[in-house]
Amino acid sequence: MLERRCGRVLFRCALLVAGLLSGSHAVAAQEVSQGRWVPHAKAITLSEALRFARAHNPSLHLARARVKAALVAAEAPGAQWLPSVNGTAQLFGATMNNSTAAILANNGVSLPRVGATRIATQPDLAPYASSLVAVGARQQLFDFGRIAAQSAALDAQTELARRMEDGAQLDVSLQVAEAFHAVRAARSVEVAAREAAGRASAHREAARAGVEAGLRTPVDVARAEAEVARFDVAQVRAEGALAAAQALLAAVVGVPEQALDAGGGGEERGTLPPFSELLQRARRQSVEVRQAEAQVEVSRAETRALEAQLRPDLALAAALSGRAGGAPPTNGETIPGYGFAPIVPNWSVGVVLNVPLHDPTIKARRDALREIEVVKAAELGAARLAQIAAVRQAYIATETAQVALLALDRAAISARANHAQAEARFEAGLGTVLELIDAEAVRVEAEVQRAIGEFEAARARVLLDRVVAEAR
Repeated sequence: MLERRCGRVLFRCALLVAGLLSGSHAVAAQEVSQGRWVPHAKAITLSEALRFARAHNPSLHLARARVKAALVAAEAPGAQWLPSVNGTAQLFGATMNNSTAAILANNGVSLPRVGATRIATQPDLAPYASSLVAVGARQQLFDFGRIAAQSAALDAQTELARRMEDGAQLDVSLQVAEAFHAVRAARSVEVAAREAAGRASAHREAARAGVEAGLRTPVDVARAEAEVARFDVAQVRAEGALAAAQALLAAVVGVPEQALDAGGGGEERGTLPPFSELLQRARRQSVEVRQAEAQVEVSRAETRALEAQLRPDLALAAALSGRAGGAPPTNGETIPGYGFAPIVPNWSVGVVLNVPLHDPTIKARRDALREIEVVKAAELGAARLAQIAAVRQAYIATETAQVALLALDRAAISARANHAQAEARFEAGLGTVLELIDAEAVRVEAEVQRAIGEFEAARARVLLDRVVAEAR
C-alpha cells in the first residue's frame, strides 16, 4: 500500500512535467502562496527516520508482540515436568454390587478402589449412599521424548515469528527510504518549478521593457504572460506533490507531526557490488527464504510432536482420601453414617505406565501433516528460485537507473547551458521570446527528469537492499 502511495507521488511529478511541456495555457490563480499546505515541516535525516520508525512503527510492534507470545507459548510444555495437585468431592446414590464405594473417574486424582461388598446370589438393585473426599498428586517420571517434541514444535514457531519480524523490519526500512527519497525528488521538482516561475516573471518584465523601448512587439509580452501563468500552475502542482510526499513520510515514520521534510545530504551508497556477491548475500540472508525454511521446520516439528503422542507415559501418582459406602460389606458390619460421611481413610502411592497401542485419529493427522511437509518443501524451492530472479531484476534495475542518472546529469548541464545562451541572446536583442521559451522548457524538463531519475536510482538501490536483506 505504501509503495503504491510512493508511486503516486512520483506520478504527480510526471504530471508536472507534462504540464510544463504541454502547449495549453492554463490560467493560474491570482494569488499563489508558496508552501500553503505545509508551511513548517520538520526536517529529519534518513538515519533518524529509520531509527524512529523501528522504535515506533505499529507493524514492528505487532511483529515483536508475536515473537514474545511465541516465546511464552514455547515454555508451556516444560510445565508438564512440574507436579500437579487436584482435589475431588463426590456424593451420590447408586447400586452397590461388590464395592464399598462407587468412584467416578477423575483425571486429576488417581484413586484406586478399595474393598469389596458381599457377593449376593441375586443382583441387589437397592440404592446406597456413597461419599468421597480426596486429594491427589501426579509427577511425570519419564515421557519418552513426548514433551521435548512438543517444545521443539513451539520453538520452531518462535523461530518463524523471528523471521517474520526480520521481514517486517526490512519492509519498514524500505517504506521509510522510499518515502524519504520521494520527498527529496518532490523538493527538487518544486525548486525547479519555483525557479522557472521566477525566471518567467523576469522574462515578462524584460519583454515589457523591450516593448516600451520599441525593441519588442506586444506579442512577446502576451506570450511571456502565458508562460508565467503556465509555470505558476506548475509551481502549485509541485507544492502539492511535495506536501503529499512530506505527509506520507510522516505517516511511514510514525511521528505525531502531520508532515516531515527530508533533511541532510544525499546518502552515499558506494559502487554497486558484483552480482555474484549480492547473490551469495541473498542466499545467506534472504528473509523470504529463511521464512520458507522456518515454515518447513515448523511442519516437520509438528509432525514429530504428533507422533510423540503415541509414545508411552510414565508417572508417579499419589492420593489421600476419605470415603464411605453404605452398601453392606462382606463381614456384615455397616459403617456409621450409612455412606454419607467419608470417614474411612486411605492413601496410595504408585507408578503408572500408560502405553497408547492404537489411535487411528493421530495416525490420520500425521499422514496429513506429512503431506503438508511436502507442500512446504516445494514452497521453499520456489522461494529460492524466486529469490535469484528478484536479485537479478533488482540488480539490473539499479544498474539501469544509475547509468540513466549519469545521462540525466549531462542533459541537465547541457540544458542549463542552452538556456543561458538563449537568455543572453534575448537580453542582447538577438533572440526571440520563442527561443527563450523553448530553452526554458528544455531546462525545466531536464531538471525535473533529473530529479525523477535520482529518485528512481535511490529507490532501485533500496529495493536491491531489501531483496538482499541488507540492513540499513
